[in-house]
Amino acid sequence: MTRADRLMAGIREDGQGPRRLWAGARWPGRSGDAVAGAASAAAAQVEQPPPIPDPSAGAFFDVDNTLMRGASIYHFARGLAARKMFGPRDLAEMAWKQIYFRVRGAENPDHIDAAREAALAFVAGHKVSDIVALCEEIYDEDMANRIWEGTRELAQRHLEAGQRVWLVTATPVELASIIARRLGFTGALGTVAESVDGEYTGRLVGGLLHGPAKAEAIRALAVREGLDLSRCAAYSDSANDLPMLELVGHPAAVNPDSDLRARARAQGWPVHDFRSGRKATLIALPAAAGAGAIAGGVAAGIALRRRARG
Repeated sequence: MTRADRLMAGIREDGQGPRRLWAGARWPGRSGDAVAGAASAAAAQVEQPPPIPDPSAGAFFDVDNTLMRGASIYHFARGLAARKMFGPRDLAEMAWKQIYFRVRGAENPDHIDAAREAALAFVAGHKVSDIVALCEEIYDEDMANRIWEGTRELAQRHLEAGQRVWLVTATPVELASIIARRLGFTGALGTVAESVDGEYTGRLVGGLLHGPAKAEAIRALAVREGLDLSRCAAYSDSANDLPMLELVGHPAAVNPDSDLRARARAQGWPVHDFRSGRKATLIALPAAAGAGAIAGGVAAGIALRRRARG
């Protein structure tokens, strides 16, 4: 069992054998947001260091509707449903919430949180390595073509300046890390699902990385990585992310909801909207890679179903 597994699962490394600790026992007196933030920062790994480092500056990007069109966890759940790992009724409910999200252009916290909880709970009993492999396939076949190129270009400017770029999302950290790796970003902060001996328990470490928990994760990461938050930037579409935006020296709104747009205007923050007239070109996945991902997905789905029956 790796140290990352232990951090995510809350295993004591004292030579006494695997022992899961409850969040309250590990961080007495700390809020769920603080625990979720600390767990996310502990699980975050540097995927792509910048070639010309500017060690004290960085940028933090929300994912859903900021970097990716729609809710990433819904796309992930749809991929699981295609592999018979998610029921049609569950997917239909998530689809309705996704339509609401797309039409309104803003998050309903209850809807998005319920969808994420459902998807995270559903992986209970599955091996972390199997779900990570599925995340790779589902990203390639159903998410890569939903990336806003305008937001990707914003991130690229930071990378070219030698700054690190981190995703910060309530999406599971495994999926968030794959998105970051595919796009050449530094890494990702995401919701940490508890695992024991390489298998998911269906519980979360500290809760979802949402709202104030994102700010807690960024603070913890800044301490670990030596970032000066006054020199850092943050990008989001939602007023739910104001704690994250107000934490850094250079906040910006991307495809903002009405509340965030109003706050950005009042504060003089930059506003980027890539939705108007579908101006943004979406990064396409090469056909050959997509075909390979689909073929791999079928094989993985069969294997998981056989294991579930066994």
